[in-house]
Parts: sequence; C-alpha cells; structure tokens
Amino acid sequence: MATVSLMSDAEADTIPAVKAVFDDIRETRGSDFINNVWRALAFDPPTLSRTWYGLKAVMATPGELDQKTREMIYIAVSVANGCSYCVHSHTAAARAQGMSDAEHGELMQIIGLAGMTNQLVTGLQVPVDPEFERS
Repeated sequence: MATVSLMSDAEADTIPAVKAVFDDIRETRGSDFINNVWRALAFDPPTLSRTWYGLKAVMATPGELDQKTREMIYIAVSVANGCSYCVHSHTAAARAQGMSDAEHGELMQIIGLAGMTNQLVTGLQVPVDPEFERS
C-alpha cells in the first residue's frame, strides 16, 4: 500500500508543475499512460520534476548503450536494491525493447551470481589486485 495517494489526471491538471511533467512523460513516451511512480511523486512537485528529468536525461537520451541494455542494467540494480516496482516496470520496458525470455533468464543468473560473489568478497574483505586499479 502506498504511503501517499496517487495523483489523478484531474488533480495533476490543477498544478502547473505537475501537469508540465505529466505532459512531458506522455510526449517522451508517446503514450497517455502515467506510471504510478510518477503519480506518487506528484505530491511533491520538485521531487517529481527532478526525478523525471534526471531519469529522462539518462534513460531517454541516446548514448553508447542501447535502450535494451540500459533497461537490463536498471533491472539488475533494482533487484540488488529490492525494488519490486522497478523490477516489474523495467522488465516490461526491456521486453518492449526486445529482451527475450532467454536473455531475461541469463540476466537473472548473472544478478544471482554477482550478488553471491559480492557478498563473499565483501565478507572476506579481499583486497583489490593492483592490476585492477586504474592509474
């Protein structure tokens, strides 16, 4: 259960800062759908704006990584941080970008392995090899 109410479109239309972000989300995504995360953040317009424009700058601006890879990285970080909402939304986005069931399965294997080895290395406090240090 959310700790805040999810802002409706009717409510958003009465707050210019929220309406502007919602309009930009719709335009950027080419869809009328506004995710619940944006509706929850809308009750603090500065956080809504900062979060949306930050996410847009990284996730919606072309760069060296293709969109599917970006979404798969987002899934990995979301799993590591235990964010069920983000796991679901970015899995849907990665699938929309062409992630196959086989790729998803391989991604989950890598996430599980990395989590395990990260915990082992952290627990053992293994020093970084000098060859891996950037000069």
